[in-house]
Amino acid sequence: MMRPAMIKPAPLCLLFMVFAAAFCVAQEEPSTTLKINVRLVNVFVTVTDQHGAPIGHLTKDNFKLSEDGIEQKISVFDRESALPLSIILAVDTSLSTKKDLPLELASARRFAHTILRPIDGLSVYEFSEIVNEVTPFTPDLKIIDHGIERIRVGSATALYDALFLGSRALSKRQGRKVMVVITDGGDTVSKVDYRDAVRAAQEAEAIVYSLIVVPIEASAGRDTGGEHALIQLSEDTGGKYFYASSLAQLDSAFHQISDELRTQYLLAYYPSRRFSNSEFRRLQVSVNGIQERSDYKVRHRTGYYSSQSDF
Repeated sequence: MMRPAMIKPAPLCLLFMVFAAAFCVAQEEPSTTLKINVRLVNVFVTVTDQHGAPIGHLTKDNFKLSEDGIEQKISVFDRESALPLSIILAVDTSLSTKKDLPLELASARRFAHTILRPIDGLSVYEFSEIVNEVTPFTPDLKIIDHGIERIRVGSATALYDALFLGSRALSKRQGRKVMVVITDGGDTVSKVDYRDAVRAAQEAEAIVYSLIVVPIEASAGRDTGGEHALIQLSEDTGGKYFYASSLAQLDSAFHQISDELRTQYLLAYYPSRRFSNSEFRRLQVSVNGIQERSDYKVRHRTGYYSSQSDF
């Protein structure tokens, strides 16, 4: 697999978040120790009502968490609003977005001003034939605004490269990790494929929100392969997808994302089964039985890999 290239005006944070820790337990003989490898698995959960409004008043006792059908003990519970937030805002600047790009950037700028706190960080990416980190992670709105103003239209679309590289950057961050992608859904020149992009997002514990911009005059016969891939990725990571053909719809989507990020939950647990080589374990979360009700929805990543890839 060829690795995608990214032009980076500023180095990404070198901090790497490691969830596997080694513990040494003393035995009767001072010279003897037992090493036990454990891994805390994080599950970020969003609960919404029939109108899509987040439900933010739940407690640890409201949740039931299972791995491959086996119930797990929730060791850590937190409301997401208390945790630092790292966001990558990835903007499609391919030629097909030229007409709508100014509106997309204006809406993205308002989103940044709405969501960011001093403990958070937002990084702006642009992608066309290449992926470019426009600004590093920062809570400084002046830097973000200046970066957004510098974005220009390109030619082709490296969507999967952007998802892959953004996920790798998020994997080095602590706290909540979110990628918001604004695109018309196509991919033409990526060096990685969809499977690599998905795995990178899953390993980073990134929640992907997709804003699929479809001009009103767009042909009904357009290529929708990229759209379907984004929809699946958003659902698999516990995010959400939106279709937008106007500034009002873009603003509405960003508003919903902001609301969700203020009311999500963190559930973390130590798996009851030992890990084998690179297996995918599926997660299930329910909230006092409301998962069976059609007017409520519980969203979270569908699972995780027991070992990291060697990208």
